[in-house]
Parts: sequence; structure tokens; C-alpha cells
Amino acid sequence: MKYGVIGEHLKHSFSKEIHAQIADYQYEIKEIEPDNLGKFLLDADFNGINVTIPYKEKAIPYLYYISDSAKKIGAINTVVNKDGKLYGYNTDYMGMRSLILRNKIDLKGKKALILGMGGTAKTAYAVISDLGASEIVRVGRAIENPEITYEEVLSKHSDAQFILNATPVGMYPNNDGKIIDVNDYPNLEGLIDVVYNPLRTNIVLDALEKGIKAESGLYMLSAQAVYAAEFFMDKKLGEDICEKTFKNVLKEKENIVLIGMPSSGKTTVGRYLASITNKLFVDTDDEIVKKIGMDIPSYFSKYGEESFRDVESEVIKEISAKNGLIIATGGGAVLRKQNVRYLKQNGRIYFLNRSLDLLTPTDSRPLSSDIKALEKRYNERYDIYCSSADVKVPGNGEIKQVAEIIKGEFYK
Repeated sequence: MKYGVIGEHLKHSFSKEIHAQIADYQYEIKEIEPDNLGKFLLDADFNGINVTIPYKEKAIPYLYYISDSAKKIGAINTVVNKDGKLYGYNTDYMGMRSLILRNKIDLKGKKALILGMGGTAKTAYAVISDLGASEIVRVGRAIENPEITYEEVLSKHSDAQFILNATPVGMYPNNDGKIIDVNDYPNLEGLIDVVYNPLRTNIVLDALEKGIKAESGLYMLSAQAVYAAEFFMDKKLGEDICEKTFKNVLKEKENIVLIGMPSSGKTTVGRYLASITNKLFVDTDDEIVKKIGMDIPSYFSKYGEESFRDVESEVIKEISAKNGLIIATGGGAVLRKQNVRYLKQNGRIYFLNRSLDLLTPTDSRPLSSDIKALEKRYNERYDIYCSSADVKVPGNGEIKQVAEIIKGEFYK
């Protein structure tokens, strides 16, 4: 391995795709068991590596040199092999600082909570301190000997104005995880979650819904990768490449989600979109049929709508956890708020706003099989489509025209 990232569990990692945006060196993902970390570092059979959970602190004893900033933090995430000697740096600091500033979060004189006690939490403490927070409280589990535990924090620090999650809670494949409830912090002004897969964790979505400045960790990952590449190649790459790398990876990983009435063109537009974006097309109704082993009208007739919606939610949860898809949803998918939440974790939602007089009832759609039923569904759901969507798209045009509008907005 010449370049790459090491960690214990890396199936969620985007690092290879990110470094491919930065330079043309070969970059690998390498999972290492804890007992093998020492041998790997002592063998030093690499030019440069990134180091992630849980080795940001454990790798330090094997290094010949540690930068002053990494030494102060007590954690490294970048190691460069110079003539057999290992040099350690912390580019997480620069990436995290850039992420906070990018969101225009002002920490001067503010109370901040850091969730977690590992190497990333140590980096967060240094960043938040340098950005002028007046009080920083580190929250952890009792066995980690934190300043305060999760069970105690609300009784003393519900007035926190900024929260940074430095734990893996909410990370793929456990996307449902949520380490705190933002509603418990009425003074909250900003929230950062270093988890980057999913693109928007539950606590980030909660904060955004309340109008709080919030973002997950993809920009931090992209920026720290650029700074790490500078150490790998021993040259400056420029600030602009951080934003460029982030946007390129975001658009590669983010799903395009289509919602709207039955017969509004979600499937046909979605298939065409897939052909012009190189994303994979998935239709949730098709996946439901595979799962239930019968057509949807038959399932409706035999088991009822509530049972169908349960299956639909299972399918949407599974599909939404994946990246780089075009997802066409069923007309009633937005009726459950949790479905919309799943779709937003990794997706940008587009409402195909097709006029009622252009919609067509069919027997394959149990709740809109005739004109009267179709009109009723339209009136019931229109406002839900609008509130669920990130973008409302004029849907009366030809398939290619509608698809090009979505592509243009998505890649703007």
C-alpha cells in the first residue's frame, strides 16, 4: 500500500473517492484488527496514510515525530513515511475548523458541548477553544471518565449554545442512532456531527428543521483529506480544492429522490435521469413487489393499506441508506414523516408538480384507480409533497425536459 486509510471498521468510508478527486495516487481502504496495528506501523510499508477510529491515539507510540499541534491535541490522523521514519500530523483540526466556519457558526463567548472522549473529541476541544468558546464541556459514558455523563448533562448544561458530536452514533449502517435530542437544548445555535455517512444524521436533520445551523462531517472529511494530501506530496494544493472536492463527492454520493402523484412521471423521468447522470435507478414500488411476492393491488386487497405502508417504510429505509441513486417513490410514500426523514438522510427530494388534468388513473394504483379517487388523493397530498420537497419541479413538460431541469438544479 502506497497511500490509504487504516481503521477497524471502514465499510462506511468515502476516503478513497475523496482522494481520487485530489490527486492521481493509488489510495486504499485497509481495515486492521487492534492486535495488528503495531506490526503494520512498525513495518512501515507505505508512503502515507490517514488514521481513523479507533487508532488516532493508539498510533502515537509508533511515531518518530509528532507535530506540535498534534502533540497538543493528543491525537493524529495523518502519518507520512520519511525514509522509514513515521511523522504524525493532525489535519482533522484544519478540516473541523473549516467546517464550523463554513457554516458561519460563531463560538466566541458561547457554551459548547463535545459528545465523545476519543481522538476526534480531543481535536474538537482544541478547535472550539481556539474559536473562542467561553465554556467547553466534554460528555461521555461513565466508564470513559468524562467531565459529565449523558445521563447528567441535561440537568446542568441544557443551556448549551453549540454541540459537536464526535462519536460514531448515527453512522452507517446504524443510521437510526441519535445521541441527543436537540429539543432539550433551547439555546442551541449551531450543531456539527463529524459522522459523514449518512450525509445528514438524525441530529443534523432535527437541528435543520428547527432552523439551527447544522451540518454533518463530509466537508470536514474532504478538507482534512486535502490537507493530508499536502503532507503526502509535500506541496500546497490551495484552499479552493477543499470546496471543489467536497462538492464533487457530495454530488457523487447524494441521492436524487422523486416524489409526486401516481402517474406524474417519477419512474420514466427517473430512468432518463439515471441515463444522463450515471446514477443507478431504483423504484421503491418495484422493490416492494419483490419483497411481498405479489402485485400491489393484490396486497392492498388482502392485507390492507396499513400493512402495505409498513412494507413501504422498510423498503424506503433500506434504499435510502445507500448512496448515488435515483429513487422514484410511490405516490403515498410521503404520508409517513419517517419515510421523508429516511430519504433526506442521503437524498435531495424533488416534487414532480404535474397538473391534475394531466394525471391518469389506473387499476395498478389502488388509491387512485378512477378520476374521483385521483382528485381526492391530489387534494389530500399536494401540501405534503410541497413541504417534503427540497425543490418543486414543473412536471407538465416532456420527460427529457423535466429530467434536465432536475439535473441542472442538482449539479448547479
